[in-house]
Amino acid sequence: MRNKFIISILAFCLSLPAFAAESVIMQTTKEELNRSINELKKEDKPPYYLSYSIGDVSHTTLVASFGKIEVGIIDKKRILDIDLRVGDYKFDNTHIIRGASFSFGSGRTSVDLPIEDDVAPIKLAIWYATDRTYKKAIETYEKAQTNKAVKVAEEDSSADFSHEGPAKYFGDKVTMQVDTAYWSDRLRKLSAVFIQYPWIYDGQVSFNAELLHKIFVSNEGTELESWEPTVRVFISGRTKAEDGMNLPLYKSYFAYKPEDMPSETEMINDLNQMVTTLQALRTAPLMSTFSGPAILSGEASGVFFHEIFGHRVEGHRQKDPNSSQTFKGYTDKKILPDFIDVVFDPSAKILNNKPLAGYYIYDDQGVKGQKVVTVKDGIFKGFLMSRSPIEGFSNSNGHGRKQPGYSAVSRQSNLMVIAKKTKPVAELKNMLRDECKKQDKEFGLYFSVVQGGFTFTGRTVPNSFNVLPLLVYKIFVDGRPDEIVRGVDLIGTPLTTFSNVIAAGDDIGIFNGVCGAESGGVPVSASSPSLLVSLIEAQKKAKSQAKLPILESPDTKTAR
Repeated sequence: MRNKFIISILAFCLSLPAFAAESVIMQTTKEELNRSINELKKEDKPPYYLSYSIGDVSHTTLVASFGKIEVGIIDKKRILDIDLRVGDYKFDNTHIIRGASFSFGSGRTSVDLPIEDDVAPIKLAIWYATDRTYKKAIETYEKAQTNKAVKVAEEDSSADFSHEGPAKYFGDKVTMQVDTAYWSDRLRKLSAVFIQYPWIYDGQVSFNAELLHKIFVSNEGTELESWEPTVRVFISGRTKAEDGMNLPLYKSYFAYKPEDMPSETEMINDLNQMVTTLQALRTAPLMSTFSGPAILSGEASGVFFHEIFGHRVEGHRQKDPNSSQTFKGYTDKKILPDFIDVVFDPSAKILNNKPLAGYYIYDDQGVKGQKVVTVKDGIFKGFLMSRSPIEGFSNSNGHGRKQPGYSAVSRQSNLMVIAKKTKPVAELKNMLRDECKKQDKEFGLYFSVVQGGFTFTGRTVPNSFNVLPLLVYKIFVDGRPDEIVRGVDLIGTPLTTFSNVIAAGDDIGIFNGVCGAESGGVPVSASSPSLLVSLIEAQKKAKSQAKLPILESPDTKTAR
């Protein structure tokens, strides 16, 4: 059930719900959990595990384009996720059915709950969803047993679910004040900057404030309640080059409270810089394919590691028979230079005075988030683990994560690339030039801003990655000024690219975002110093075949 309505952008202050009566929800959920377990014990195949996870999500969204508010929404929903397991920890209904479409957490289901704290309808919704989930679990369990009997021995015979101790945590209640009049006015001013540039075809600024109230209870004795506030502002502008290539740029901001956002002046300065860069990109030369030395800025390196490394160390993928399992069998083997560590730390809330989006205390399976060193001195050490064990890693390290409405699997948190030996960034450029001379190259590349990317991890396709740069420069050997270029994607394979990292800068770039995968969108961060790579490969970017607009832009100076 949802309560969704368009807000009138007037001068008022919205207070997102403080959940004053949420103890009712916790108590109601616990009562239904105990009742369900006691009743289902009477069945031939009773569940050995049952958990209820409730996500109460309230958010305010404002979107402005070219000086006017386009979207103003207040949205509240309450989602129940059920994890019900039949069998035992070694083998249960979530066991992979080989030969079928691969899916983790097949025993879990989701349902919308009433948003009002009325015990009777909430209990009815939980009861019906639990009954349906139990019946599905029995059916899936029997299919899994049959599948195992007729297939060859599994590569990984680990248990389906890990034994973890019970946890109890009740966080401080959080409220969030959103002055919609103030933020509407700021978004209008920011987005109005785009109006004066007729060659900018899309200019948008969005604001999203979300408060996620989480409740988790299980028959193992775990009881958790927490509040997770997030605030994001996103600025985007897009133009086109004469040859039809779309040229977007983005700038994002992240905080835990609206008042912690950068000032309006800072955002306007960033937006003006975006416009200047977009104008330069319109006439920038088109890059051809390239193979040679490159520097990735700190932020670009963080996104780079998130895409080509982070997803490959998510533990559940090592069980997937269709996955390439890049780092399976690489424990205690060298994959990076000895001056590089790679850490995932959900307990880190701030880095260099900047908030980190991947912060949390307990994951979505009731396990405390733990700092995980995946690479130490260049040596691979282990995986991010949910409660799905793999060979050599029998327990969770608190990285079972999900968006409300999805099933939890192992996911990234705060990725940190840590260099124990660094060089000033200016010196990295000189080292790049020296490397270009060795390879008889006229120039190397500097990847300043990337928007993300994708990576292939299946066995039936090449295990490559494609990182999508937005802002790239040529750095010339002869000392000419750096030249902005366009039209390249950064491609390659992970192990080869890692082996080509030769130096790190003394800076730190931080990227805060939302990572989408099979368990939905989860907040993450990635931080890294600038990295010098002796050899990368860049290919031509796909481009639109559509011409520039035929009609001239309207005269916005006289428009009312």
